[in-house]
Amino acid sequence: MSFNDNAQLDTSQVESGGGGGYGGGGGSFPGGIQVGGGIGGLVLLVLGLLFGGQGLLGGGGTGDRGGSGAQGLPGQQLQPEQVGAGGQVRSSSFSQCRSGADANRNDVCLVIATVNSVQDYWSKALPKYSLTYEPARTVLYQGQTSSACGQASSQVGPFYCPLDSKVYIDAAFFTELSSKFGADTGNLAKEYVVAHEYGHHIQNLLRLLNRAQQDPQGPNSGAVRIELMADCLAGTWVKHATETTDAQGNALLKPITQRDIQSALSAAAAVGDDRIQQKVQGRVTPESWTHGSAQARMTWFTRGAETGDLNQCNTFGVDTVS
Repeated sequence: MSFNDNAQLDTSQVESGGGGGYGGGGGSFPGGIQVGGGIGGLVLLVLGLLFGGQGLLGGGGTGDRGGSGAQGLPGQQLQPEQVGAGGQVRSSSFSQCRSGADANRNDVCLVIATVNSVQDYWSKALPKYSLTYEPARTVLYQGQTSSACGQASSQVGPFYCPLDSKVYIDAAFFTELSSKFGADTGNLAKEYVVAHEYGHHIQNLLRLLNRAQQDPQGPNSGAVRIELMADCLAGTWVKHATETTDAQGNALLKPITQRDIQSALSAAAAVGDDRIQQKVQGRVTPESWTHGSAQARMTWFTRGAETGDLNQCNTFGVDTVS
């Protein structure tokens, strides 16, 4: 989705992450959960859900807050003036991100604009379910940076850390989404990644994260159900994205098109466990899945995008999600 040129961006919702020099590697953006230790190996926690057969909010959730991470998507390379010593994304570069027009031509600004839109959506949506939204900042970095969940690097990809309630995105990561994983280069392919990570933040706020380590792998495992739920929650934002506004009440996004939807679906499919395994190891092993098949990721994203209702994202309320 393209942003309206006159929409004003709020850069206070993001911060600069320091770290080492840019390393070209990349993950596969499945979108996992990061807690404790280093981030190199995803520590997947599953939702401890007491849904009672109802919607996502039907039975209420219990358990400690957990979190989620993701790996892999493409976009525009940072300009030299946007990166400081050691690969740190200069916070001063955020000052170049003033409007929707800036977001349409620069990926750093696009992330900021998407964060603005996603947070505006959830701040308005959760009160409808008698809940309060707590904002989460996004840390933009290049190469590597530190988080409360450990060291973040370009090889991990975007992730959400529940220990500091922040989303971490390597600002050069989007280039991998199309070049390495085959997603198209449309804006919504990139925006989907940001919205997915904020889906994990919603899970954290609802205190639904807890059960993944007990059921960490398999096509219908708790780990997979968490990730597919985050895809669905990202879809609910897409349904209402054009209703989000800047501080002056200007619409942030232009009307969504079918091409936009196809762009997001291309990203969802590209990071399916089966697609990644086929590329990496030449065979598919469902028993080791942690994020879901390409088809499942597209299905649950579509469910959210068509209904716009987070109660339709209860991946724990069905027998099978694959």
